[in-house]
Amino acid sequence: MPAETAAVPVRRLTVLYDAECALCAFVRDWLTRQPHLVELEPVPAGSAEARRRFPGLDHAATLDEITVVGDGGQVYRGAAAWIVVLWALREHRPLAHRLSTPSGAKLAKGAVLAAAKWRGTRWGGQAYRRADGWTYHPSAGWTYTAPGCADGSCRTG
Repeated sequence: MPAETAAVPVRRLTVLYDAECALCAFVRDWLTRQPHLVELEPVPAGSAEARRRFPGLDHAATLDEITVVGDGGQVYRGAAAWIVVLWALREHRPLAHRLSTPSGAKLAKGAVLAAAKWRGTRWGGQAYRRADGWTYHPSAGWTYTAPGCADGSCRTG
């Protein structure tokens, strides 16, 4: 996080989540039901709304890894994003403080990696195709095929 945003108080967090992921949608719904100390607003990652609000973000990366944006310009990714989301929840702020320690951060990172692995295997070893051209293959990771180029007829450069 840039030094100029480090001292800015956080009053609102935007949680960018993969709207096509069942686990992500479940977590989004759970978050909206929790008592908040800081307002959380879920926005689908890679959506037109996300691109309009945060033009400087790498929106393809926000589909691969949870990203949270604070109202003061703070950007959190991966385990740090989960920790800041827990920090925003009244009942989970003490857990967020424990996870923000060096040993807690290892636990948080492990949880994020486990969730990513679950997402990757959720489709029974089959490819997970997104409407925006991205495909996840459990053995190869994410690949991109521009819409309308599935037959290989599009020029690449």
